[in-house]
Amino acid sequence: MSANEPSARRTAWPRLPVWRWVVAALSLGVALGAGIALLHRSSAQQALSTLPGRPAATWPAGERRAPGFRLADASGAPISLGAFRGRPVIVTFIDPVCTSLCPLEAQQLKGALASVPVGRRPAILAVSVNPWAQSRAAYRRDARKWRLPPQWHWAAGRYAQLARVWKDYKIGVLDRKKTVDGITVHNVAHTEASYVIDADGYQRALFLYPFQSEDVAAVLKTLSG
Repeated sequence: MSANEPSARRTAWPRLPVWRWVVAALSLGVALGAGIALLHRSSAQQALSTLPGRPAATWPAGERRAPGFRLADASGAPISLGAFRGRPVIVTFIDPVCTSLCPLEAQQLKGALASVPVGRRPAILAVSVNPWAQSRAAYRRDARKWRLPPQWHWAAGRYAQLARVWKDYKIGVLDRKKTVDGITVHNVAHTEASYVIDADGYQRALFLYPFQSEDVAAVLKTLSG
């Protein structure tokens, strides 16, 4: 898909004066593989952990409704968060052509699902952070190389559509575009984050990568218990 104007692209970084931003892990693609990520804090009820892998934030049932969105799946058909109401969902943010942290995060999420009985496994909605690299070929390659489970669903769209979702979920996305010999390359850096959402559509936990599958599985167990 074509890129938006630079001024519009900068709006992907949400300007929310009521939130306090803290430092976390950020994927830099083919660059150094680490940087600055953005994580919001809301209230004293939101528990932040300094231990790697533990939830960066948790919320009690019924407190924080997960923002809805409607995008397109790997086949181009409509996909929405609301369509999965009635079962837990993991909303994560993934670059389809990432070769550094995104594949590792996907493996941890896949491992978390493996601890749940097949019929009760949550869906994983992988919201794209790279609208310039969304293709069926990329999705097929990821499914093959990352060995993605059937519960994995891509959620893609145009830049403006995705930027609204990034903003709603406080995901920082930075496109370091460069053009060489007339060819434009998009080097995307983004917050490596995964939200656990319960069957009623409320956010229950936020994980920032690196995290372990057993920590996600522990949260999922509380939702199914």
